This record gives sequence, structure tokens and C-alpha cells, in this order.
Amino acid sequence: MVCEINHQLHERSSSSVGLEKVKYLLTKTGIPSSVTSPLESLQKGNWVKLICGASFEDVVDIRNLSLVYTLAGVDCIDCASEASVINAVNDGIESAKAIIPIRRPWVMVSVNDDEDLHFRKAEFDPENCPVDCSRPCERICPANAISYTGKAGLPKVHLISYILQGGVLAERCYGCGRCLPICPYEKIRASTYVRDAAATAELLKQDGVDAIEIHTNGRKVESFQELWNSLGDSIEKLRLVAVSLPDTNELTIPVMHSIYATMNANLRCHNLWQLDGRPMSGDIGRGATRQAITFALHISAARDRPKGFLQLAGGNNAYTVDGLKKEGLFKTTSLPEKLNDEATPFNSSYSSDALIGGVAFGSYARKIVGKVLSSLQMEHGYVDIEAYPEYLLEALTESLALVGTVKCFP
Repeated sequence: MVCEINHQLHERSSSSVGLEKVKYLLTKTGIPSSVTSPLESLQKGNWVKLICGASFEDVVDIRNLSLVYTLAGVDCIDCASEASVINAVNDGIESAKAIIPIRRPWVMVSVNDDEDLHFRKAEFDPENCPVDCSRPCERICPANAISYTGKAGLPKVHLISYILQGGVLAERCYGCGRCLPICPYEKIRASTYVRDAAATAELLKQDGVDAIEIHTNGRKVESFQELWNSLGDSIEKLRLVAVSLPDTNELTIPVMHSIYATMNANLRCHNLWQLDGRPMSGDIGRGATRQAITFALHISAARDRPKGFLQLAGGNNAYTVDGLKKEGLFKTTSLPEKLNDEATPFNSSYSSDALIGGVAFGSYARKIVGKVLSSLQMEHGYVDIEAYPEYLLEALTESLALVGTVKCFP
């Protein structure tokens, strides 16, 4: 018994020392978000959003990702419109704030008005797979969502839940589609869905949700109108409404005007246009961000575009800001005075020098921290990352390097 108590005291002492190292790193880095509101970041042009994934629902990973990126200084965390996921995000945020005083990032939920790549899951029946298949799907999946041995290959003893649905761990699949063309037997299919508007409206009325993002393909404006009308008065308490749309060339600006006309009648907060260049591809490499930058060039140059902040998404990674700088799009500004996101009206005449309000990081952000989480899970199971500060320090170092490309950490 004495040996067990001494071991526990040693673990607590190690944990305390480890968290002090985390605090030192954060203090040394100088987190701008500790004093900068999300709205001010948008206006300065150094807003950073973490995309957990509109279909990603692994609440343990989401909770730890939210904690790490809150400490790293993101302004917004975008997640699936599910109560358990929202709770996981807020738990991660509050746990980060318990480590070091820091302002709370906005929590955003994602919904869709029609079929969208972000709202689908891969499916297949492993019983129909040939026994000699080399399983390329399992190797290519960036989310470790395909497994024949358990969740991410972990032994069952470490799992909170053991869910194997058709060879795909449904809560981890976020619909990237990379497994679809690689199956040599064409046995993998995609199942698409549309988030329920009524359920989303109820979630928006609850505390802990600050923003909504509506994914639209731009082909059916009436679908957007139907969803917007279904949300009703649930949008009144929100701080931000974002619309994510693809580049449809000469049709993009007219579509944006139609969407803005629909929203404007009862929009009581700021709005943002998410320019989705190459969805879910940021972890592929340097070239993945080109489509988002090209899209941003097109929209930022359009003088007749409707009101709203511009934010890049789809293919963003550590090379994004360099690409924006080369095109003259990444410009930050010092505001004349500190803005208060509660007091500044959404129709303020304030104009910053920032052409682009900010950048959203999704698959790449999850990948660089996910490798740390995978190591943690293999060693200790599905646990809170701050219980093992050496892992938190490693994950935080990765996230700070990425967020810092936009935040311009000293």
C-alpha cells in the first residue's frame, strides 16, 4: 500500500512539473488570444479556426483537440452539430482555461442545406472482403477510421466503446473519400446525410454555441432559404453566421448575393464567407492550398461582393500563409483601439486593412496533433491529455507552430 501511495504521489508531482513546463511555453510564446477577442482577430486579419470536422464525432479526440488548440490561441472551434460533440468541445475549452487564463474561443456548429462532401460516411461490409485483400483502405485513411482489429487498432481493453460498423469506425470517419477509389474490389460506398434543421435550432438556443456554419453547394439557393427559415429565431443569440461555399466561377458572386439577401432580413450578428478551395486536403502537401488561395484572389478582387468577412478553408496547412503573402492577400493591421465583440455592432462602419479575415485549419491541424493523441492512446488508452503533460507539451508545440503562421507569434 505504501509503495502504491508513493507511486501516486510521484505521478502527481511529475504531472505538476509537466504542466508548469506547459505554462512556461505559453508564457514565453505570448498568446495574443489571451487579450484579443475573436471579432478583433477577424478585423485584424489573423483569425484562426480549428475545424474538428462536420462529421467527425470521436468525442475523446475532439475534447483533447479543443484543449490543445484553445491553448494555442485559436479564435473558433468548428464541430459537428451534435450535443455530445459540442459538450466535448466546451469541456476541452474549460480544461484549457483551468491550465492558464485565456479567453474562450467561439464554438461553431456545422450544418448543410443539401448533399455535401463534409456530410458523408464511408461504409462497407468486411465480411464481403476477400481474405487476401491487402487493405489499402485501412492504410490510406487519414482518420484511422477503418480497422479490422478495433478502434484505431487499439486492443479492446483500452476502449471506451468498441464500434465496428461495416469495417468503418463511424464516429471517426469524416467523409474525405480517399478510400472510395482505392478499393480494388469497389466495395466501399459513401452514405450522405443532411443535418436536421429543427434539432440544430434547439442546439443553437443552448449555452455554449456561439456561431453556425452553413455548407452550401451554391446550386440550389432555395435549399439554403428553406434551411435558414427553419432555423427561425435560434440565430438571434449567435455572434457569427458563416456560409461555406465552393468556387463556382462567375456564378459565385450572384450566389453570395442571393444568400445574403435571404439572411439579411433577420441577421443580427456578423457574417463570414468561408471560401472552400479543396475540401479536406490540407494534410496532402504544399499544393493543396492553391485552390483556396486562387478562390480568395477571385472573391477579394470582386468589388460587388456582398458584405462579410472572408476566410480560407479547404487545403490549408503550414504553407497557406506563405502563399497568401506571395499574392499580397495576407495583411494584418493594428486597430485604433481594442474592440469589444459585445459592444461593436455587426453593421459597424469600421474597415480594416485585412483583405482576408483569417484561415481555417482542418485535416492538417488534426493530423499534426492526432499523431500525438494516437501515441497517447496506444500507451494509456483514451484519456485526458493534460493528465500526461509530456504529451500535451508535444501536441502544443505542434499546434503553436501552425497557429503561429497566422497569429505571428514572436
